[in-house]
Amino acid sequence: MIARPTTASELDRVLPLIAPDPGAALTADTYRSRLADGQYRPAWTWIAQKAPDGTPLALAVWWGDPADALPSALDGVFVHDSVRSAADRTDLAAAVLTAAHADYAAAGADAAPEYHLSLPGDWRDRPETVAAVAWRQDAARRAGLPVSLERLRFEWTPEAGLPEPSGRLLLQPEPDDEVFVDLFRRALVDTLDADTRKEAERLGAEAQARADVAFYRDTMRGDRSWWRVARTPDGEPVGFGIPSRNHSSPVVGYLGVLPEHRGRHYADDILAEITRVLAADPAATDTPTRILADTDLTNTPMAAAFTRLGYHNNARRLVLSPH
Repeated sequence: MIARPTTASELDRVLPLIAPDPGAALTADTYRSRLADGQYRPAWTWIAQKAPDGTPLALAVWWGDPADALPSALDGVFVHDSVRSAADRTDLAAAVLTAAHADYAAAGADAAPEYHLSLPGDWRDRPETVAAVAWRQDAARRAGLPVSLERLRFEWTPEAGLPEPSGRLLLQPEPDDEVFVDLFRRALVDTLDADTRKEAERLGAEAQARADVAFYRDTMRGDRSWWRVARTPDGEPVGFGIPSRNHSSPVVGYLGVLPEHRGRHYADDILAEITRVLAADPAATDTPTRILADTDLTNTPMAAAFTRLGYHNNARRLVLSPH
């Protein structure tokens, strides 16, 4: 079996593999669009075939920022319809993922990119989706992505109405990055966000807080002026909110409440401000019709806050990672 990246001339060989599949949200139209603007690339699109000129039997598509040298995430894995058994599908997918991960490591990647599967909210009640996820997860595990995290995807639309300020907190811009470093660090204590907690354990709280500030300031596409610090009327910090955006939508980037202020629904006040900032600023989105947000399946307080503020849980995201 030969596993290799594609070339620009092989688009007609790639697209037939991107067929409707309950385990993969990627479509041929999306692939073409992201290929055109550099989020996908032939070098980040890998196939597996039995001979140099054989029919591609497996396909894996990685995503990255157009400015990046290496991809950031795996968006889709497909196997040709002629391969029927789950075991054979797993073998093919594992082969193409393993080869690509080795190539990325040789190019300087610290770890294999995470695999993000976009799934319906009730995916575990759909046997065909469970089966489509199972062989992909088995292949990812064999290729070095053994850890899984399930996240809830929420969406706000104007039909939900803009939340009004409660008056309990002052939510103000803050130009000093060091203020946000301190707030990120303090909010790490007993956080229910698995990725943040995991990275803080690896890097240390101070380094993780600085990494978070740098990520939202330098990598995400939201405006730095949107960031808000939440304080009580007498000036005591309660938490903070980071309205932001990705390549396609405005997003709730980060919301933190300091440990000593948790349990009072202050997340509602901060989320309301994030929503107002993103909905009111025409620069926040090309199509101001929705705001997206994710939270871990186990982070029930944050999920409840989204629901109270009119956000609808419309999907789940299964993230498979190296650690």
